Amino acid sequence: MIKILTIIGARPQIIKAATLSRTLKNHYSSQIYEVMVHTGQHYDKNMSAVFFKDMKVPKPKYNLGVGGLSQSAMTGRMMEGIEEVCLKENPNWILVYGDTNSTLAGALVASKLRIKIAHVEAGLRSYNMNMPEEVNRILTDRVSTLLFCPTTLSVKNLESEGFNNFPKTKIKAVGDIMFEGALYYSKQSKKPSEFNAHDDNGFVLATIHRAETTDKIENLKSVIKALNKIHESTTVVMPTHPKTRSIIKNNNIEVTFKMINPVGYLEMIWLLQNCKLVITDSGGLQKEAYFFKKCCLTTRTETEWLELLETGNNILVGFDTKKILSEFYSLRKFKDSGKIYGEGNTSNLIITSLLEASRI
Repeated sequence: MIKILTIIGARPQIIKAATLSRTLKNHYSSQIYEVMVHTGQHYDKNMSAVFFKDMKVPKPKYNLGVGGLSQSAMTGRMMEGIEEVCLKENPNWILVYGDTNSTLAGALVASKLRIKIAHVEAGLRSYNMNMPEEVNRILTDRVSTLLFCPTTLSVKNLESEGFNNFPKTKIKAVGDIMFEGALYYSKQSKKPSEFNAHDDNGFVLATIHRAETTDKIENLKSVIKALNKIHESTTVVMPTHPKTRSIIKNNNIEVTFKMINPVGYLEMIWLLQNCKLVITDSGGLQKEAYFFKKCCLTTRTETEWLELLETGNNILVGFDTKKILSEFYSLRKFKDSGKIYGEGNTSNLIITSLLEASRI
């Protein structure tokens, strides 16, 4: 039997892991044994625990409790904890998701211990090396054995960087595991308790949490100014990250739109299903907007999901108040560009590849 050590730490990783773990349990339990490690990167109850409950994900065997530290300190502490678990569990594979500090920590430990690495969401590039996520994903790709790519473009990115020439490294186009999860959990969506009935007649769903926005107060003020203006004609609802809420409060930034507490995944799906537009700096929410056929204004100067820009459903508006408002008021209808994120069978493709690679 193959043993896989799965590393998670942030909310999107819990969503992705839930999808893969469910497929493992239902169809491959006699062939693969999964051990889950939660680094604690998102340690707030509303940012983590509620996801396990709503999505019926088994409690991780290990919780490292590492969170709320600087980038380097967090990554270092995670590596120490993950290494200890690896030496105890002796896995055949370490599986990591996305581009967080948890992702990089798992990949670095595996490379030092000569454990094979599977990277889900490989090949994404924003081409902004000032983003911690960009550094994390590039380094993780380079030391991985299996590179599971969500899109055609992500495959091309790796090929252009010479990954086809790396010995024992395999690039696999498997589609997007979040798309598979969205299809499954969309039938279980539920209305957030803080969402008032009078908001039902069309609203904008917004999220702000990335360092490029929150750590530069002028950027944050510009985005909030645009959301305040939009709220005058269309209700703006923003599930608010604790860090974002604290920065807004500490800098006395006026907010007239509706800030609510962070929501679980099933509640976020309900908001996506019922909103008229998404405004976000989140990578995952850009995709989910597309899954649920909603246009998205992305408050960043670049995105790793370039194929969304090509569809015309996602527009980069940066932190410019005028640009955000201009694109909002001239919003076009959603254009369905097909299944650019696969057929919804990503978990099966990943598991099949893991089994094949383990036989070599």
